[in-house]
Amino acid sequence: MAAGGCRAWRVVPGDGDWELAGMLPSSSCGARVGTPSPRTEEASMPVKDEYAEDSSDEEDIRNTVGNVPLEWYDDFPHVGYDLDGRRIYKPLRSQDELDQFLDKMDNPDYWRTVQDRTTGHGMRLTDEQVALVRRLQRGQFGDVSFDPYEPAVDFFSGDLMIHPVTNRPADKRSFIPSLVEKEKVSRMVHAIKMGWIQPRRPRDHTPSFYDLWAQEDPNAVLGRHKMHVPAPKLALPGHAESYNPPPEYLPSEEERLAWEQQEPDERKLGFLPRSFPSLRAVPAYGRFIQERFERCLDLYLCPRQRKMRVNVDPEELIPKLPRPRDLQPFPTCQALVYRGHSDLVRCLSVSPGGQWLASGSDDGSVRLWEVATARCMRTVPVGAVVRSVAWNPQPTTCLVAVAVEDAVLLLNPALGDRLAVGSTDQLLSAFTQPQEPAAQPARWLEASEEERRVGLRLRICHGQPVTQVTWHGRGDYMAVVLAAPGHTQVLIHQLSRRRSQSPFRRSHGQVQRVAFHPGRPFLLVASQRSIRLYHLLRQELTKKLMPNCKWVSSLAVHPAGDNVICGSYDSKLVWFDLDLSTKPYRVLRHHKKALRAVAFHPRYPLFASGSDDGSVIVCHGRVYSDLLQNPLLVPVKVLKGHSTTRDLGVLDVAFHPTQPWVFSSGADGIICLFT
Repeated sequence: MAAGGCRAWRVVPGDGDWELAGMLPSSSCGARVGTPSPRTEEASMPVKDEYAEDSSDEEDIRNTVGNVPLEWYDDFPHVGYDLDGRRIYKPLRSQDELDQFLDKMDNPDYWRTVQDRTTGHGMRLTDEQVALVRRLQRGQFGDVSFDPYEPAVDFFSGDLMIHPVTNRPADKRSFIPSLVEKEKVSRMVHAIKMGWIQPRRPRDHTPSFYDLWAQEDPNAVLGRHKMHVPAPKLALPGHAESYNPPPEYLPSEEERLAWEQQEPDERKLGFLPRSFPSLRAVPAYGRFIQERFERCLDLYLCPRQRKMRVNVDPEELIPKLPRPRDLQPFPTCQALVYRGHSDLVRCLSVSPGGQWLASGSDDGSVRLWEVATARCMRTVPVGAVVRSVAWNPQPTTCLVAVAVEDAVLLLNPALGDRLAVGSTDQLLSAFTQPQEPAAQPARWLEASEEERRVGLRLRICHGQPVTQVTWHGRGDYMAVVLAAPGHTQVLIHQLSRRRSQSPFRRSHGQVQRVAFHPGRPFLLVASQRSIRLYHLLRQELTKKLMPNCKWVSSLAVHPAGDNVICGSYDSKLVWFDLDLSTKPYRVLRHHKKALRAVAFHPRYPLFASGSDDGSVIVCHGRVYSDLLQNPLLVPVKVLKGHSTTRDLGVLDVAFHPTQPWVFSSGADGIICLFT
């Protein structure tokens, strides 16, 4: 802006056109400056504000609220202010689908009308704006005058120029010897004098080769090897190689066609016998150089050693396995899909009667399903990631243990028999607090009234996150695995007396899984590299199993108690026979990725494994009562019902207690039932 003046632009109506007033001096601000014209008298008249009476849609109702969020105006009748400070009111009524349809039919500019979010009014796009949008949709540049294919300008050319690019004089240091190079040379000279750098020895150019086809001379190179086996000699030529063989050696037309259709490795002869009248008529052999070259390769590339030949029938080496149809029943197809979780499902547990199914997910909820109908009966929000779920194995007790963060929640789902539901609450309420409570590694807390309405009865709080919870077969004890260093990684809780204890004095590595023995007072503790078997009554270590795999991920005990399987992150399933050895009886590598869960069927001779490749492999594992007969392990079915999500597949598997059915939960948020 010029000094001493103010900018006052004004539009003056004329005879059919418009004139624009320019800069006005400060002394006469508001008066028109310019050359007199016939419109001077008309221009000196007071000019009305044309926007005061303008009711057209092209009125400038620009919203000047700046970066203020428009959500702040949700409770007000206006959405902002214009340039004059007046309120910009919202439309009186928002258009529904019927109004939009009528507007689309009646308004010819409907296709080029967009809604301005700052004002709430419709805005008609001009032809230039429509052309700009269409160019952007076609992937072109917004500027019409921009040429993306304009010729490039070569700033540097390959021609020899008269004048140099730079005419800077050379530095003085370019004429003086470098001191750094002088120091390096002096160091190398000193190293040569001290003998640290040895000069290169002259190479011996005498050829080092020997006769490959020499006789077994004791002074020769080949004779020095005591176990050297001479190369087999070529077979002498027979009648088929003759230039005029007998007629019975000449192939017929059918034999020639059959020879040409065979593979080169399957042909009895590498050539077709032919008959010539004389030796002078025999042409050159086309494969002569190729056969000589292959012979040379056989002589110096093929290793040879002495082997004792054993006459063994190949059929006897193949193990005699029964057919899968003879090992039925086992799950073969997908029957039901349980949908409802919004995130990956980490754990599963089936009720002792097989009627209900509990599942825990990363969406912070525990869902209780009806197995037969895939109906979600109850949803219990716990507010955090559910790491483990375990149903009490006693049919008379309706109780579910849920591992959430650093606590174990005991839920009464109130499903099934009402007598069992009532007896469970009576069992929990019959406990009386001792007068002098002993110090325990965990705190037992009663649930509030609001939590009891959801189904929560007890809360066992620990100082560290809980990764697994499992019940003893009698339903009174449960073991808990904590993600904490030290000897307190495993805790055992007693439900009837509400007591907690740490059974170990020291740690033997990071504990991954624990499991109770089904019939004896044993506790199996799986660390990353080993599985330890402890006697709880004697308080001593009984066995230490070595799976020879990296990072054990899951553990399961056979219902008879004499066999154990474990899965690992290096895609191995290891079977242990406790009566046989502490080393694996069989290592199965059926999966392509890490194993996440393994499980035994409580009644049928079946076991299953779930992996990150999205498949569940069901195997037949029969254990015989005869100790002299080894277990029979036969894979029978590969079940696929999950998709890989975030490089995770099947996270848990569980068998139905009475039927040959298997449940699987995956990272895709669904639960599959295979029957």
